[in-house]
Amino acid sequence: MPKMKTKSSVKKRFKVTATGRIKVAQAGKRHGMIKRTTKFIRDARGTTVLSDADAKIVKSYMPYAR
Repeated sequence: MPKMKTKSSVKKRFKVTATGRIKVAQAGKRHGMIKRTTKFIRDARGTTVLSDADAKIVKSYMPYAR
């Protein structure tokens, strides 16, 4: 049986935490920061964890992630 392939785009964008949740960078911070509120920029700092429904989709692209 051949090995299953991991989506290259997924391994660049997502990480799996020790508890099996999917960690991802905050969305909406690439450009256009001048029009964003200070509160939005502050709240979107760092990383976030995907919802369970979205995590299920991402995990299907990463067959060997823990």
